[in-house]
Amino acid sequence: MTKKIYIINANYYEEISDRLVSGAKFFLNENDIEHEIVNVPGALEISTVINLIHDKINTDNVDIGFIAIGCVIKGETSHYDIVVNESASGITQLSILKNIIITNSILTVENKKQALDRSLNDTTNKGYHAAYACNLLIDIKNGKF
Repeated sequence: MTKKIYIINANYYEEISDRLVSGAKFFLNENDIEHEIVNVPGALEISTVINLIHDKINTDNVDIGFIAIGCVIKGETSHYDIVVNESASGITQLSILKNIIITNSILTVENKKQALDRSLNDTTNKGYHAAYACNLLIDIKNGKF
């Protein structure tokens, strides 16, 4: 079976998310894995969009995975905590309840410098890591340990 991975990109911090998407695409292209990018406005929308896409696609001849990409930078209000906790919880619950492969590359950082450091143009890029993990989890789901 072929693989297809959907990159769900919360592009609120576009510079950071673009760098994470580039890292994910680098791994996926390097390994000839088909992929599609779907943009959403923020991290809280990611699990909803994954659920909608998953329910609409035919998975008979393709192994599907999702990569959640985005960035949440701590501000002066508790909104940061809500977005960080709820986006991670939504992704985890959806993955477990519906048996969907989802890897999480939503950076949760104190400042922009930390985000830039985690989205460098090399294999330390957290988008690259999420793509690697998604590919590995698809293989494990198919009994390839």
